[in-house]
Amino acid sequence: MLKIFNTLSGEKEVFTPLEDNKVKIYVCGVTVYDYCHIGHARSSIVFDTIRRYLKYKGFDVTFVKNFTDVDDKIIKRANEENKSINEITDFFIKAHDEDMDKLNILRPDYTPRATEYIDGMIKLCEKLIEKGFAYESNGDVYFKVRAFKDYGKLSKRDLDDLLAGARVDVNEIKEDPLDFALWKRSKEGEPGWDSPWGRGRPGWHIECSVMSAEILGIPFDIHGGGKDLIFPHHENEIAQSEAAEGKEFARYWIHNGFVNINKEKMSKSLGNFFTIRDVLKEVDPEVLRFFLLTTHYRSPLDFSFENLLEAENALDRIYTAIDELESAVFNNKKPAQKGKIDEIVDRFKRDFEESMDDDFNTASAISNIFELIKGVNLLLSERLNSEDLNYLKVRFEEVKAIIRDVLGILTKTASEWFKMNLSIDESELQKLIEEREIARRNKDFSKADAIRNELKTKGVELLDTPTGTKFRAKRLRGG
Repeated sequence: MLKIFNTLSGEKEVFTPLEDNKVKIYVCGVTVYDYCHIGHARSSIVFDTIRRYLKYKGFDVTFVKNFTDVDDKIIKRANEENKSINEITDFFIKAHDEDMDKLNILRPDYTPRATEYIDGMIKLCEKLIEKGFAYESNGDVYFKVRAFKDYGKLSKRDLDDLLAGARVDVNEIKEDPLDFALWKRSKEGEPGWDSPWGRGRPGWHIECSVMSAEILGIPFDIHGGGKDLIFPHHENEIAQSEAAEGKEFARYWIHNGFVNINKEKMSKSLGNFFTIRDVLKEVDPEVLRFFLLTTHYRSPLDFSFENLLEAENALDRIYTAIDELESAVFNNKKPAQKGKIDEIVDRFKRDFEESMDDDFNTASAISNIFELIKGVNLLLSERLNSEDLNYLKVRFEEVKAIIRDVLGILTKTASEWFKMNLSIDESELQKLIEEREIARRNKDFSKADAIRNELKTKGVELLDTPTGTKFRAKRLRGG
């Protein structure tokens, strides 16, 4: 039974889709004025994994993730680089897609751009004005926060507390400091669209309300994003959507935790952020994905390259176990162990699903993988007979497929994983392995050992198996 922590209720709830066997998800995407950072990577991987698990559970999932392609930061960058808005947004959407592909994130079913839905935004503004929830002021349109009685239900914020912290401009044109912009009059040199209130552009919050409603209809099942979006973005989405339609906007609200650098929230304003491209210069994309799944999605995550190295070593242990199984030898005198194999594999599948059913607990699911490996290694140490060894390989492929499909890791073969870390050319390595084989046959063990030790300094471990010499490589660091 899948349970999801719903930010709206503040507790875990049994997940029941609005429509049998179908799940509709809307996740707030990026504002495309720069390269994506690891905070974006975390959110993207979290919701990609949620989507994957729902599909694994048999649901027909429709997944929407938008691009905000009109914004002050985009306009600023376009002006600085003497480029058009479209040149900036097209470039960074392409860069976003390249980064997400590397992280093995499934492409959304829909990737709407805000500028494609301007007509719908104008209509929503008109509807809110007509219903008394919004007003025009000097070419801007504002939402009347106090007119919506449930304002604050997502963020659990009180209007009086919000008012105490509100910034009141000297030339305030809002009726109430708490009111937020639905439509903004375009300034000289800014992009704009014709509207009943003059030339202007949408406020940020209204974009997602319109895109989600037009693509998915409302209510829909899951609305997601980073924890920083709870207030004001998602709170405002709820207010304007439910005020206009008079019904629930989204059923479950899911928010991932922050990424911290040196125990401070990562942010561009503090200058303590890493782009995905920065990080992928240091580690394989699968390592970054694995690392971001080792912490429960709602918890803060402490990022450091030391923590990334720990994740890489943990992933290396999994690939080593796969390699051990692939190269295992059998002992035909051993009694049948099929029952033990089924017990270990079936326990993993049960525990893995229990972990993921508990609010998509990937940290627990990864610990289940290591329990599985412990059991498999114990079986291999007992030297299975050939029939059982083949059976174990078949069943292990079954669980590898589950891990790959749900968590999006183990996408390589063990051979590909170890080759990836080679610090020397593979042809040079094979030449040294052959030289060592010749030395061993000639009983020149000092030369054979010298070659092994030389390769060890290059991060390459040689393993002599009944089927020949294999290698495992770890990437050298610090030099």
